[in-house]
Amino acid sequence: MATNSNNPYARARQADGKRATRPTIDDVAALAGVGRATVSRALNDQANVSVKMRARVMRAVDTLGFRVNPQARNLASRTGNTLTLINYAAFDAEPNSYYFAALELGALRAAAAAGFELSIVNIDVNDPRRREKLIELVESGRSAGLILTPPLSDDVALAERLLERGCPAVCISPSDNVRGILDGVGFDEASAGQEITEYVLSQGHRRLGYLLGIAGHHSAEKRFVGFMHALERAGLERDAVTPLRGDFTFRAGVELVQQLVDMPDRPTAIICANDDMAVGGLFAAHRRNLDVPGELSIVGFDDAPISAHIWPPLTTVHQPIRRIAARAVERLIETLLRGPGADRPSFDMIGYHLVLRESVAPLRR
Repeated sequence: MATNSNNPYARARQADGKRATRPTIDDVAALAGVGRATVSRALNDQANVSVKMRARVMRAVDTLGFRVNPQARNLASRTGNTLTLINYAAFDAEPNSYYFAALELGALRAAAAAGFELSIVNIDVNDPRRREKLIELVESGRSAGLILTPPLSDDVALAERLLERGCPAVCISPSDNVRGILDGVGFDEASAGQEITEYVLSQGHRRLGYLLGIAGHHSAEKRFVGFMHALERAGLERDAVTPLRGDFTFRAGVELVQQLVDMPDRPTAIICANDDMAVGGLFAAHRRNLDVPGELSIVGFDDAPISAHIWPPLTTVHQPIRRIAARAVERLIETLLRGPGADRPSFDMIGYHLVLRESVAPLRR
């Protein structure tokens, strides 16, 4: 970064005696008074930016001393303008259709706004060459960079190899260990899990069931960490909950909730790690002729469209999936403009909120 006295950004950074940090594409956008996508288009010399607008962006670049990766300038006019979103799942497994569809939509819109193309690649969790295939995808020139989704974004060995090989990548909801290696975007899963559990507890429920997701899915496991923290704060012991392991599918929700409601001392409320399992749980409860929420309260996680249209409508956590995917694309483009390894990895936290509907009611005494 430029450090001369004519650079106001440098002066501001040096005034407090701290080490100056590199200006970001957001700094350029703010100074130029334009959006991040406009800065990206201007730096990539794309035709849909006016001469006046490009000049304004380049003045901000010069003022801030923003350094652009030279190879990224021409990305939009080469085959290297393709970003790749990686879906990672067992090929024979029932998909979590809403989650991946929302990721794809958010990523596609952000890529198009910045003048990039987006490709979708499905990787089988059982493929022993999955890491090599992803590295080859970037090194072959078929992809300018990767967006890794859970649980692939939890793979420390993959993150280290991508960093060593200089392959640009951004992770969606990565594990804590991967956050120290690659850039990431997500939300506070533990706080969300705690908040929705505290709401259920506030309705008087003290015998709970919990449907976990697949083992090793770190972001979903943090929801259970938050759940247990809420129990601890309420003075409840671990035996207040019966946790069962699922795989995020409707079928798992049906089977596991049937097990829970058939228990002699069945839970009065069930918390699910995602909406697909929660909807399956509602189906199982109806099949057992249980009144939801009169006899059994059920909550989910994600705020999938189906959660508002089933009966009763599902109380859940709104996970900002499309915004997370869009921000991951923006972060990846920033990496391409600056070059991998230019800055220490960082994590962008996106906000969430509870959606209170009719699937929860106060405990009947």
